[in-house]
Amino acid sequence: MENKTAVIFDTETTGFTQPVLIEAAGIIINGNPLNEQDDTFVKRYNPGKPISFGAMAIHNILDCELKDCPPASEFKLPDNTAYIIGHNIDYDWQVIGKPQVKRIDTLAMAKKIWQGFDSYNLSALTYALTEPERRPEVRKILVDRHNALTDAKLCLDILRLILKEKPELTSWGSIWKFSEEARIPDTMPFGKHKGMPIKDVPKDYKEWLKGQPDIDEYLLKALVS
Repeated sequence: MENKTAVIFDTETTGFTQPVLIEAAGIIINGNPLNEQDDTFVKRYNPGKPISFGAMAIHNILDCELKDCPPASEFKLPDNTAYIIGHNIDYDWQVIGKPQVKRIDTLAMAKKIWQGFDSYNLSALTYALTEPERRPEVRKILVDRHNALTDAKLCLDILRLILKEKPELTSWGSIWKFSEEARIPDTMPFGKHKGMPIKDVPKDYKEWLKGQPDIDEYLLKALVS
């Protein structure tokens, strides 16, 4: 791998409505990600707003535990970070203010490689890609989560399995390129043409959709290709 800082990254937040950071964790990759990695960080932050009960039920972080933490606005990625890797990484990237780094999405790559699974969240993928005899061991890890560093470790495991499936990905640049390609949808993800191959979507609908101000950048790439 080239000498650029890559971080497996995950966050916990106040919830899905205008989320604010409350916990950030990462694994700083040194050398080949297939090797043992032990350079980690995890820290909590005061979001300045209440945590939603839905989010609290997932990560079990309480408002009272954050009152003496630094404000969420103080979070910064490690120096010289060039790539952040995560499962649905755009969510975490947006929560930390959309820094100028390249994003690698294990969710998109997993969907491209292992088609036909009924779910692609971290827990489901971990079960699906684990040998049956090891699933009781994996279950203990999954039951004992949910925190950002555990999720980062699970994400690293998924990345390693992706790299074993795609041995030609030997640099962060090539992994990023594959991630970018995997994020471009082949079928319409929503609307009256949901599920239709994008190449078959009526031209007038494509033109209308391309003019929408909040269109996803990867859907836009699919529409113009």
